[in-house]
Amino acid sequence: MNIITVKILPIILLTLCTSACTLVPGGHINKGELSKDDESFDISPLVDTIFVTPKVLNAIKEAEPTASNNPALENDIANYSYLVGIGDVLSIVVYDHPELTMPAGQFQSPEEAGNLIDAQGNVFYPYIGKVHVVGKDVAEIRDLLTTYLSKYIENPQIDVKVAAYRSKRTYVTGAVIQPAVMPIGNMPITLLDAINASGGIKEDADWRSVILTRDSKNEHLDLYALYQKGDMSQNRILQHNDIIHVPNNDATKVFVMGEVRKPATLPIHRSGLTLAEALGNVGGFTELTADASGIFVLRASNNPNKIADVYQLDASNAIALILATQFHLKPMDLVYVTSAPIARWNKVISLLLPTVRGLDNLNDLENNL
Repeated sequence: MNIITVKILPIILLTLCTSACTLVPGGHINKGELSKDDESFDISPLVDTIFVTPKVLNAIKEAEPTASNNPALENDIANYSYLVGIGDVLSIVVYDHPELTMPAGQFQSPEEAGNLIDAQGNVFYPYIGKVHVVGKDVAEIRDLLTTYLSKYIENPQIDVKVAAYRSKRTYVTGAVIQPAVMPIGNMPITLLDAINASGGIKEDADWRSVILTRDSKNEHLDLYALYQKGDMSQNRILQHNDIIHVPNNDATKVFVMGEVRKPATLPIHRSGLTLAEALGNVGGFTELTADASGIFVLRASNNPNKIADVYQLDASNAIALILATQFHLKPMDLVYVTSAPIARWNKVISLLLPTVRGLDNLNDLENNL
């Protein structure tokens, strides 16, 4: 080795030793604090690091929904009464007085032969003229017409029905088989009825985050609890202009990175996704380069004074992996498997070898001169 090599090689080695971290390709999570020399990048006070233990799993575990009745819903269904609105068509029959009833006939449906509620909420009827009926049920309309007609007909016997329901509707949108506009009629329509009438939800639906919009306010409902667990508290009677939106699962995903065989973005399926499943779906972590004690789950913190909660699973003892089967991931979690120190050193050596080879080539060139 000539004098050039002797002078340059110690400089290269010293540089590598003093700044190895800056030359290491790939990332890792340092278990210690960040450098105090640059406090602008020290986010450790804004991050809570939590070691995954059985006690921690019990603390963060969300309660599973259970089957339950909904007495308030059952009472609303039992006392449901349709209130007519503008655009509805009424069928009004006065018994023994066919001159007051327009027959449907061969070419007229009951809807066409009925009495339309106009824009002012009135219907026109012989003898009594315009009658304001909007916002009333058929029993109230029958009593009202009976009172008015009693002035012209002795003891009138009247039957009132809704021939066409046109005034009230609800909307089902999003990841359902057949998005629809559903009319509301004399039978109450529940959330469950509307989803079933739309053909059910699609495979890519996020059925845990269904949105019911009513009077410009959103309510989040869980179809998983309703369908799978029988939790009827998630069911609702639908009202006029309600919007049911079933979002797709674009936002229900997690990211798996680091020393795993196939880094990937994974969807959270309908029954959920555990840390063990996520690692299994990417082929597991690479045993030769991964630090089994450094399996991290980064999750946005609910604490406004914190950025994230970082859960660390130490799986250096393979038995600890059983904890991964009980750790349920949430949407937008980031799973990161850090690299082992020996793997990082091997990468440093791999960077050093081309330099050494270059020096050898330089020596050969000088020897040939």
